[in-house]
Formats: sequence, C-alpha cells, structure tokens
Amino acid sequence: MESSTITSKGQVTIPKEIRRALGIRQGSRVAFAHEGGKVELRVVHQAPQSVVSGFGMLDARGKRLPAEFDAASLLRPRARAAKGPR
Repeated sequence: MESSTITSKGQVTIPKEIRRALGIRQGSRVAFAHEGGKVELRVVHQAPQSVVSGFGMLDARGKRLPAEFDAASLLRPRARAAKGPR
C-alpha cells in the first residue's frame, strides 16, 4: 500500500504506479465514493494522449507555399532590380 500526504489545500498526489495502472494523466476526471470508512477512487474520463506534434492540425488561410520552399531564402538579401542612386 502506498501513501501520500495531504497539502494545506486538501490536495493529494496519486502515486505514479497507480496513475499508470489506471491511465490517469493531466486532464483525466476521477470520482470519489465514501462508504464504511473507506474511500473509492474511480476514473470517470481518461484524458487523450498528449499530442507529440501539431503538424497539420491547423488550416492556413493565406497563400500556400510549395513543399520545396526554402525558408532560408527569406534571410538572404535580395538583389536590387535596378541599381542607381538612392
């Protein structure tokens, strides 16, 4: 049996092994039931797995760039079309 200490705000940390076994992670919902001097913890809703990459999740509203676009080209100084006095 594992134990935890209650904080001044009444919060408790669920031990890592129990969180893993029940699939509890940030955003999960749990419910508590009290009966006969015991407390029961149930997972109501498991949060989805965290997203590793957000690539492709948003749609671009502006002009689309070709796949071969070189972002470094924006850093290169542009050649002047017409050289002359300023």
